[in-house]
Amino acid sequence: MALARRPSACFTAGMRERGDHETRGGGRRGQAERDAITVETGYALCSAAFAAAVVFGAVAGPALLFALPGAVEAVLVRAGGVLAGVLFAVRTVSVLVRFRRSAQPSQPGRTSPDS
Repeated sequence: MALARRPSACFTAGMRERGDHETRGGGRRGQAERDAITVETGYALCSAAFAAAVVFGAVAGPALLFALPGAVEAVLVRAGGVLAGVLFAVRTVSVLVRFRRSAQPSQPGRTSPDS
């Protein structure tokens, strides 16, 4: 006995009228563009996590490796955590904003300013 499948929540009648995955320019996103967005998001998250880990290790590392007074240890670990979190957010946003700016397609039929 086969069960009838419901359409997913992402695909509704309203989307059929407008087209799947419309972009601001009115066109559809192709598989290559969706893949590029996925890869760029993964890169942004991985590079941000790496940078945050390095900063946390540099700031909080001495507190974790050496016997320091309790207050100094606590300050270094907290400062490392805060700096790592801020760096993670800033790096992720900056990579994604840079990708969005560079991914603007040129207008079909028009020449680019560089030509």
